[in-house]
Amino acid sequence: MTKSKSVRPSFVLAGHEVEAGERTHVNVPLPSQSSYMPISMPVHVVHAKRDGPTLFLSAAVHGDEINGIEIIRQVMAHSALNRMRGTLIAVPIVNVYGFTTHTRYLPDRRDLNRSFPGSQHGSLASRLAYVFASEIIDRCTHGIDLHTGANHRTNHPHIRANLDDQETEIMARAFGTPVIINANMRDGSLRQYAAEKNVKTLLYEAGEALRFNSLAIRAGVRGVLNVMRVLDMIGGKPSLDHSVIKASESQWVRAPKNGLLRVEVHQGTRIEKGDTLGTISDAIGKHDASVISPVTGIVIGRTNLPVVNEGDALFHIARFNDSAKVESAIETFHSTHIEGLGPGDYPDLGVV
Repeated sequence: MTKSKSVRPSFVLAGHEVEAGERTHVNVPLPSQSSYMPISMPVHVVHAKRDGPTLFLSAAVHGDEINGIEIIRQVMAHSALNRMRGTLIAVPIVNVYGFTTHTRYLPDRRDLNRSFPGSQHGSLASRLAYVFASEIIDRCTHGIDLHTGANHRTNHPHIRANLDDQETEIMARAFGTPVIINANMRDGSLRQYAAEKNVKTLLYEAGEALRFNSLAIRAGVRGVLNVMRVLDMIGGKPSLDHSVIKASESQWVRAPKNGLLRVEVHQGTRIEKGDTLGTISDAIGKHDASVISPVTGIVIGRTNLPVVNEGDALFHIARFNDSAKVESAIETFHSTHIEGLGPGDYPDLGVV
């Protein structure tokens, strides 16, 4: 008597049943601001026939951070998903409210990434957090949350994660940004809630709000696929051609005075303690003040605003045991991801 093959159970999301081997799109209902304007969160689900991890991809948790939307679009179009194991849940726009108005926050001015786990009867941000937590995070084993710089800042591609957890560090190294940071959890963040549920999660930071950045997108697509490979969700080994180095810590260098900032370093550049990062002048071009790095490290973020006030965060510096090695890894990373881009696609690497 022949044994019948076991069929993988279906996956249920927001009342929709997705059969093993099926790929579909689900609109998850969200709290509406008006009885006449229903709103929903678009979700891609790929539920493979073969067992494996359940991975979520999330973008636009902050409504103006759009690079991740394009990263998810390209991942979903990749042929490797045709031979996938496990389940992929991809949410290109989490904060639909902020996305439609080109803003970071929700209409109630709350930050969704400080509102987890949320509640069914709280503020709009709290209710959206509750939907995402219960419908997406609670059903997953792993996750990648895609972000950009905020508040007129731009970030060089890097991963923030709990690197004290071995499996999470393996995922972070597989993602393949030259810089990975062992970052503390923020109260109310998506990543903190995922950690409490033992969902191994990476936070990818790259680019700036309301702008596509080809380097950030290309590295993000490659990184997501690399993580899926190391989780054995798709075939092959992670594709890496540079070192991945853990930062010992990072810090912001702040404006010593009010004025107009002229930036003098690229993102991804190695700087020594005492180097000049930029110069601040007053409106008539007098009384220059240099912005000096207090540490040796790599510039992984900076402000995009020339007009600054005393105390504003200007440059984000990651520190390493061997920053020269990181600089070499970043040079290889840039050449790998910029090669083949078309005219007009080259990213701004940091000079203003």
